[in-house]
Amino acid sequence: MVDKNDWRLMGQERFLMEKQLLHKRWSRPEPRWDHDHCEFCGDKIDYLTGLAYCTTDQYHWICEECFNDFKEMFQWKVVKE
Repeated sequence: MVDKNDWRLMGQERFLMEKQLLHKRWSRPEPRWDHDHCEFCGDKIDYLTGLAYCTTDQYHWICEECFNDFKEMFQWKVVKE
C-alpha cells in the first residue's frame, strides 16, 4: 500500500475517490489535443503510451503504475465501455 504522504497525492480524492474507470488507449478528445497527463505523477499519456485508465467521461487519466499504486486507496472499479 502507498504511504499517505506519497508525493503524488495532491487532493485527487476530491474527484477520483471510488470512481468507475475504463482501461483503454488514449484518444484525441479535441483536434488540438495530442496528449493528457496522469493525474498523479504527471507522466504524458498519448496514443503511443498504450493502455491507461480514465474516468468514464475520459476527462481524468491515470497511468498504469499509478493505477496499481493507488487502486486500493481510491477503491476504483474498472468497468467496460
